[in-house]
Amino acid sequence: MRRAAAFLILAASAAPAVAGPQLVPHRAVYDLALDKASDRSGITGLAGRMVYEFNGSPCEGYTVNFRFVTQIDTRDVSRMTDQQTTTFEDGEGKNFSFVTKSYVDSSLDKELRGTATKEPNGLHVKIEKPEKESLELASTQFPTQHLLELLGKADKGENFFETTLFDGSEDGDRVMTTTVVVGKKAEPKADDPEIKADLKLLGKDSFWPVDIAYFDMHDDGGEELPEYRISFKLHPNGVTRDLVMDYGDFSMKGKLVNLALLPEPKSCPQK
Repeated sequence: MRRAAAFLILAASAAPAVAGPQLVPHRAVYDLALDKASDRSGITGLAGRMVYEFNGSPCEGYTVNFRFVTQIDTRDVSRMTDQQTTTFEDGEGKNFSFVTKSYVDSSLDKELRGTATKEPNGLHVKIEKPEKESLELASTQFPTQHLLELLGKADKGENFFETTLFDGSEDGDRVMTTTVVVGKKAEPKADDPEIKADLKLLGKDSFWPVDIAYFDMHDDGGEELPEYRISFKLHPNGVTRDLVMDYGDFSMKGKLVNLALLPEPKSCPQK
């Protein structure tokens, strides 16, 4: 499966001098459960937990620490996977670094480590692990910029747009096209289970329902289908909840069960 770091698109960045959405540093914990699975998937059960920690500022850059643990049961076997990712994106969205360690049943299965730099004619990617490699990809943006673009368009009432993204997922060798659909801004209902779960930090904060489909830019097949899609409720401060991650043959739900705000970063110095 493509790593749930599709979820890593939910972090953000812009040039320090530009006013725009203000993202709150936070640590969010989500309980994962199977939403649905086709017979072809062979999956009979799924449970897990996802922890997402976002920190930083436009002048300091942004750091995301992400852990995604799942226990997947099939008719024949049960397997635990543990993906641990750390990324850093500078405040101007020009440089991006990523490290991902993937474990299967507590044994290291794969380690990916690399950097990406925006250049005048595209994106230069250097992979350090598992093997040294240098790649030239199409010009694009990184996860933090991707979210700020989404928040900016949602705030203006734009309901549909297409853009591209590099997040270092899989082998760190591709740019994804994303198709984004933004619903009408809404208020949480009184019986919303995530709000009732003592998540007073969200309070009555409004949100946008969002659906994002991810396509491989280099897929030259006929009828293009997304590699995966993710839907969620997006709050203006960048907090996301009520997730559904759909991988085609199966999908999983992520419910926010704990939210903690982290210390606000220092204000950027005035120029």
